[in-house]
Amino acid sequence: MLDVKTKELIAIGASVSANCSPCIRFHLDKAKKLNIDAEDIRTALQVGVMVRGGAAGQMDELLSEMSKKYTLDYHVECDKKQTCE
Repeated sequence: MLDVKTKELIAIGASVSANCSPCIRFHLDKAKKLNIDAEDIRTALQVGVMVRGGAAGQMDELLSEMSKKYTLDYHVECDKKQTCE
């Protein structure tokens, strides 16, 4: 069985990977109330970003393949801040 701290850190990472703004606000607030160490929270955030990035990268590859297959000339460019055009 997982302790409350571990569950909350998992929820933080999952919130990031799901792009759920209300979720991340809720779980960061709850982590603060539980006095979870800032370094542990940063680690959970980083894991969520890695998971989200992996999924986004796979979607980008699929979109590129489909664009070529259907000659759509589709291309999305994002800078390091993840602002897309």
